[in-house]
Amino acid sequence: MSQDAQLRIISALVENKPGVLFRISNLFRRKSFNIQSIAAGPSETAGLTRITITMFSTYAQADQVMKNVDNLVDVRGVEPFDASNASVRELALVKLSPGAPSTRPEIMNCIETFRGNVVDISPETLTVEVSGDPDKINAFISMARNYGLKEVARTGAVALTRAMTTNEEIAKW
Repeated sequence: MSQDAQLRIISALVENKPGVLFRISNLFRRKSFNIQSIAAGPSETAGLTRITITMFSTYAQADQVMKNVDNLVDVRGVEPFDASNASVRELALVKLSPGAPSTRPEIMNCIETFRGNVVDISPETLTVEVSGDPDKINAFISMARNYGLKEVARTGAVALTRAMTTNEEIAKW
């Protein structure tokens, strides 16, 4: 991969019809681009779905893919997101097998530090939900390796551009 390759975030607004997600992912396959993550869900407009795709690529490669996606049937629009001007979040479910009961208070402190939520608990395992930017999720998973990491399920990144605001506009809120 080229030296200027970096994580690119692409958002596509598409009609909620069968086969759209397949056509987009198939386009990536045909162009030999790997999708790092993909997330799709209903948008603010009935009948439209927002698909967020992350990929490692150069600017030129991402631009080429965006133009190709924009030409697909049922795609209403495609835009790149600059990570520095976007709110990017992921969700992860992390299952731990903490072992000795004496480590549970330490684990709970770590979960609290990451603002995670325990969603399932049994005598053998603990399942935690953590959401935030991808770096936060990665940091939590790294920490969890010290406490008997068993399984991880992650959503892909979802993102929206930030509004350009001034300090005066922020003060009005």
